[in-house]
Amino acid sequence: MGSIKTKELSKIGYTNDQARSLVINIISRHFKHHSKPEIIELLTNIKSDPAKYRADEVLGKIADTFLDEPVECNFQSYDLLEKTGQLKIYGAKEIERSAKQQMELAMSLPVTVQGALMPDAHTGYGLPIGGVLATQNAVLPFAVGVDIGCRMALTILDEGESFLKRFSHQVKVALKDYTHFGMEGGLAFSQEHAVLDSPVFQFTELLKKLQAKAARQLGSSGSGNHFVEFGLIELYEDNALQLPPKKYLALLSHSGSRGLGANIAQHYTRIAMDTCKLPKSAQQLAWLDMNSEAGQEYWLSMNLAGDYAKACHDRIHANLTKALGLQALAKVENHHNFAWEDTLADGRAVIVHRKGATPAHAGEMGIIPGSMCTAAYLVKGKGVDNALYSASHGAGRAMSRKRAKENMTVSGLKKMLSGAGVTLIGGSVEENPLAYKNIEDVINAQQDLVDIEGRFMPAIVRMNKD
Repeated sequence: MGSIKTKELSKIGYTNDQARSLVINIISRHFKHHSKPEIIELLTNIKSDPAKYRADEVLGKIADTFLDEPVECNFQSYDLLEKTGQLKIYGAKEIERSAKQQMELAMSLPVTVQGALMPDAHTGYGLPIGGVLATQNAVLPFAVGVDIGCRMALTILDEGESFLKRFSHQVKVALKDYTHFGMEGGLAFSQEHAVLDSPVFQFTELLKKLQAKAARQLGSSGSGNHFVEFGLIELYEDNALQLPPKKYLALLSHSGSRGLGANIAQHYTRIAMDTCKLPKSAQQLAWLDMNSEAGQEYWLSMNLAGDYAKACHDRIHANLTKALGLQALAKVENHHNFAWEDTLADGRAVIVHRKGATPAHAGEMGIIPGSMCTAAYLVKGKGVDNALYSASHGAGRAMSRKRAKENMTVSGLKKMLSGAGVTLIGGSVEENPLAYKNIEDVINAQQDLVDIEGRFMPAIVRMNKD
């Protein structure tokens, strides 16, 4: 009976550990009655002409170790550019250095065409919050953000200040009964919306798996700085909504695409980082080619998540106005974590990513909120090309959540709320007004980008209790 050892296998060209283990296993099972010279001759022949033995039920496995197909390279490496594209920064004095550095890094990507940084900007993951990036035929999942389609929605109602005075209790009850906050869960009653029947949910295995979760979470909000609030909005003369200039009761909400968007973001970020290799400092800025299968899948999924985020706001506003017997006079809404196909002033077709920035094309309406105690502004875009037709998405954080928690007590927050005449349901010190930049300074820094159409002040605010 013949046997063979690893040293002898190495001598005849079997140098791979996996191949040697396979040979020893097969020889011991199927060729235990052959002599060693016969075995060595057989193995030598297999190595010399593996194709001849490939069809053999037993020896084919050994032959395959010499017939490995070349491994397809499924990624591409890129270098950063030394000369970067056009970057315009608004309100630079109030923007932290690390956010500017993040934006400058994004400007060095070979797919970048133009960039802008809004006055509420602060450091984020990949692209800074408040960063706007125009790219050529490429979409960056981390330049859209994890909460795809995070947006604002404002409904102006057919009541005024007296309604809040007379029915504040009913408003609080309605906010508790018809909103839900937090990472998981949803409303206690079933919700319906056409978006749940979208055929796009059947386009990929990922979306099929997420459809049920999207149904459960419809009409709910996330944590952090997401909110639903009632307050008063003063509309100015000659406003674009063509409503009489006075104070109106209004409902304002801020949230995104919940678990649907988060799962899409995580899935395609991994694909982008696996297929688009960049220097370590820029790896989070990996992109998907719009002509690739993954790029097209992400684009479809991103747009579905945006439609779903809108649907959540639709349900929140419909539920609350119905519960309180209110009629809507006008509605304004906008995404601020999204990517759009657009055209620059020079005619170039680009993908514009707004990670925490409000679309502000000429005549386009949007909402820029402050904090739980400060104003939000109804704005109309001026369509500034240098800003990539954008404006800020809020006041922007001045403190991290950790620092905000360390620098504010619960009693201190209650005093601030009382002083501002605001009732808070839920919420946390991490979202206290001092954690944010001064909204008036942020608005003043973008006078070239938007016209102010109205000023909203919160009165009863619902947020997640962290």
